[in-house]
Amino acid sequence: MTNRKTRRVVLWIIQGLLAAVLLFAGGLKLALPVEQLSGPVALPGGFIRFIGVAEVAGAFGLILPGLLRIRPALTPLAALGLVTIMIGATVVTLAGGMLAPALIPPVVGTLAATVAYGRRVAF
Repeated sequence: MTNRKTRRVVLWIIQGLLAAVLLFAGGLKLALPVEQLSGPVALPGGFIRFIGVAEVAGAFGLILPGLLRIRPALTPLAALGLVTIMIGATVVTLAGGMLAPALIPPVVGTLAATVAYGRRVAF
């Protein structure tokens, strides 16, 4: 495989894994009752639902533009939006005093930043 093809395959694998994780996490935020979604810091139910919608939309934004070849420049934008969400998730988890669970959002955010950089489009 050429270096360019390897990079594309690795990016697609990362995007697929991120999309699966975010569809699961966002789907839970949308499907479960708000009472079951209490985290380390009390957040309003509407805000939790908003984050769920943003995660699901981000998951679709990682996959659909490249898959359908329609507006592929949206993929790095979706990835950057997910980086923002993961920064917030890290801060909220740390504010709740949970050190070990606070390690997951930076990993997800770093993978999303990798996708944003790897799929960047020159404007």
